[in-house]
Amino acid sequence: MKIFTQPSTRSHYLAVGVAIFLLGFSLAVFAAPVSVADDRGVVVVFDKPPQRIVSLLPSLTESVCALGKCSALVGVDRFSNWPKSIQDLPKLGGMGDVNIERIVQLKPDVVLLEKASPVIARLNGLSIKTFALDIKSMSDEERALQKLDLVLGTSESGRVWNQIQKEILRANKLLPAKGGNIHVYFEVNPALFAAGSTSFIGEILTQLNLFNIIPKALGPFPKINPEFVVQARPDVILLTESTVADIRKRPGWNSIPAVAKNRICAFTGDQNDVLVRPVPRMGEAALIISNCIQQKMSSSR
Repeated sequence: MKIFTQPSTRSHYLAVGVAIFLLGFSLAVFAAPVSVADDRGVVVVFDKPPQRIVSLLPSLTESVCALGKCSALVGVDRFSNWPKSIQDLPKLGGMGDVNIERIVQLKPDVVLLEKASPVIARLNGLSIKTFALDIKSMSDEERALQKLDLVLGTSESGRVWNQIQKEILRANKLLPAKGGNIHVYFEVNPALFAAGSTSFIGEILTQLNLFNIIPKALGPFPKINPEFVVQARPDVILLTESTVADIRKRPGWNSIPAVAKNRICAFTGDQNDVLVRPVPRMGEAALIISNCIQQKMSSSR
């Protein structure tokens, strides 16, 4: 007895598959433009996700990459150095010397930059689309990721932010239960600019249940009188490797518990990049801080 198959079955599924593909393609091509307000309050319209992106700020470069769109970057500022995949991209200068001519040559669909950037008007005058974001706190970074999700046509901001929170929670568990009694001083640079409670660094310290000696009233990154630190007597000092040698030369600083007990967390250049930039690696920053403090507190007991 012969068994007959239905020759139309295979062709039927093939036809359905083609139809679904074409429908998806047509929806992608004719998707409605996306309008997103940047941090200037300017509504920027994108007919489609940008395929050629210039980023003029390390935090924005890293955010684009965290959302899975590193491959769309065609140029970055001179300070963007992470991830490694972007290090060979054209470097377009810094805040005060952006190479406008080179940006024009790169033909970007959009330039990402901070809202205080002096080149916005000039770029717009050359019909180059700009999208400005101002990232100074953890909530700013969360908002920036959400807005970039819309701009880039991605849906990764929730995942990235949840990962940051998980790493901060893990970092918190590395510290003593009475971490709130550990007084810390975070020096951003040798000019004695410190991380205040309202800065993103200060927010990380708070989430780690550490006591920041810099009060909220002084703002996010105040310049500190060295005597203030002597009087505050921090248990731990956090700063860059290059500054360590100067600590004991500062009048009165040898009397500070952190200095007297060698509880100084000295960070490498690469670590410092993670710590002083409001980027999706803030969870990693929390782990760097907690690991060092845990080691210093344990070794000096």
